[in-house]
Amino acid sequence: MSSPTFLQSQHRRRQLGILAKYLIALVLIVFSLFPVVWIVSASISPVNSLATQTLIPENASLDNYRKLLTENEFSDVFPYTKWLLNSLKIASITTIVSVSITTLAAYSFSRFRFRQRENMLRSILLIQVFPSLLAMVAVFLLIQQLGDVIPAIGLDTHTGLILVYLGGAMGINIWLMKGYFDSIPREIDESAMVDGATHWQIFSRLLLPLMRPIIIVVAILTFIFVYGDFVMARILLKTTEQYPVTVGLWQFTSNQFAQQWGIFAAGALIAALPIMIVYILLQDQIVGGLTQGSVKG
Repeated sequence: MSSPTFLQSQHRRRQLGILAKYLIALVLIVFSLFPVVWIVSASISPVNSLATQTLIPENASLDNYRKLLTENEFSDVFPYTKWLLNSLKIASITTIVSVSITTLAAYSFSRFRFRQRENMLRSILLIQVFPSLLAMVAVFLLIQQLGDVIPAIGLDTHTGLILVYLGGAMGINIWLMKGYFDSIPREIDESAMVDGATHWQIFSRLLLPLMRPIIIVVAILTFIFVYGDFVMARILLKTTEQYPVTVGLWQFTSNQFAQQWGIFAAGALIAALPIMIVYILLQDQIVGGLTQGSVKG
């Protein structure tokens, strides 16, 4: 039998271990939430400077939000609502088109056998290895030259930017969806073919409903990537009216002698709301898409 002293020592070590876990969790929570709290504080502070910003600002008000969203001296130069709508438009269109093409491509690679199939898959994976920064000059020149022929997809157009995003987002998504298609038993396809179903009927009526979790995951990842991109949008878009919200917010802090940090913080918080709403509404689907690897039943 264990001695009372040994049991007390073991109990004490267990309590210390639990206490250490709580302390580590508390530190991580504070570390994660502090930037958000600081931005919230800056958005309601009249100081308009991060250097003299305090966690609990004096004379806090919603003036920064009012200046950002209502008609004022900033609305003509900095059309925030227009930027936000541009971001939602670009991200939504890119997500819908990318998911549609990616799903069809992944189905083809998973279920069909054709020449150069393996080489094409390897090429898609190999292209993703190279950093996108290496291609920015080439992309800029390509879109510029395309714009000389077809102005609708040239520089300073949302269509040209969307085409660039589609090319960058589809590679890894095809591999991700193909792996999910591979986890679905082929017996489903074979049983449907025996009953006379076509490949399109099998894809649209049988496999597509089973793919919903991974489709939602890919859609969310694509939306977040496009919605939060700054560099490519800054390179390809030139006029203020065409800017997405990420590039537009940069205007508030790019002027060395007229920085508007309070308005920038308010705009950043409002711009984060669509992503938060998407995560809250689809969190169960996100977990299912990332963890579910096979079809049971």
